[in-house]
Amino acid sequence: MFKLPEAWVWDFWLVDDGSDYHLFFLYASRALRDPHARHYRASVGHAVSSDLVHWERVVDALVRSDAPAFDDLATWTGSVVRHPDGRWFMFYTGASLTADGANVQSIGYAVSSDLYVWDKAPGPVLRADGEWYEKYAPAPQGNWHDEAFRDPWVVADPEGDGWHMLITARSAVGPAGDPGDRVDRGVVGHAWSADLESWELREPLSAPGAGFGQLEVFQTHVVDGRQVLLFNCAVGDMPEAARRAGITGGVWIASAESVVGPYDLAGAREIDDPSLYVGKFIDDRETGETKFMAFRNETGGSFIGEITDPYVASWAGDRLVLTPAASETSSEAALEDSLTS
Repeated sequence: MFKLPEAWVWDFWLVDDGSDYHLFFLYASRALRDPHARHYRASVGHAVSSDLVHWERVVDALVRSDAPAFDDLATWTGSVVRHPDGRWFMFYTGASLTADGANVQSIGYAVSSDLYVWDKAPGPVLRADGEWYEKYAPAPQGNWHDEAFRDPWVVADPEGDGWHMLITARSAVGPAGDPGDRVDRGVVGHAWSADLESWELREPLSAPGAGFGQLEVFQTHVVDGRQVLLFNCAVGDMPEAARRAGITGGVWIASAESVVGPYDLAGAREIDDPSLYVGKFIDDRETGETKFMAFRNETGGSFIGEITDPYVASWAGDRLVLTPAASETSSEAALEDSLTS
């Protein structure tokens, strides 16, 4: 388990450099006292491991920029990929406040030769456009509490045609037949690049009306031969019908035909443990297993803010099963506690 005594840890992303696993994570000081305040104080930390269990914290990756800048409030969730020329690209969310206090999110990137020292490129490289993607508007005209355009997940095109970015975003229009809907507008945002530096914003890869106010922190992955889309949505960001149906929210998994869809959002299922959020898959190069990690969100009404040890991900029919991965320092009782707490 990765946790910091002085700080909350939450959203994270992973990359395997062939020798070590790198964990990039959002963190903020517990001295804030109110865990909800962490979002406006987030920096991107960095830790390294050889086994996904024992982590060594190293120098931070990113902090917010001086104002005025698209990331002068905080640096939020992203992903890391390697350019064919050997450079590492970290795509991340920049948060900034408007004059009336609205949180506006946009996307930038930083470049590194070694995964340790990162240089930000001028940004942002992508913003919500208002045609396909909802822009912030104050009440009563506005439909959402911020301008949701974040969590870039970048993946190479499977046919070799550049790179795709999946983005947490909201449709500029409501679901068909209900253009005024204020909640059910969450979509899989999409952009494309030939070189990772210049990006073309494209229409969403899903339609509004799928039952999610926002689909956060995407990941595409193949688990035991099945292409899936992993995303996250808390019950508070879902339509009232979902809350009445008893849905708990959390980490969701949907089947996919390819990394760019179509995605079966209607058939998406929650990961069993509702106390987990921002799930991530990573392939264990030693065992060949697909591992799953997440951060511990709320338990008993209190925010925890730490990242789990890995689980082994497998299928039981159409249900994803998470089994605690054995480690040389873990007892069976501790593993069972990790799964159920």
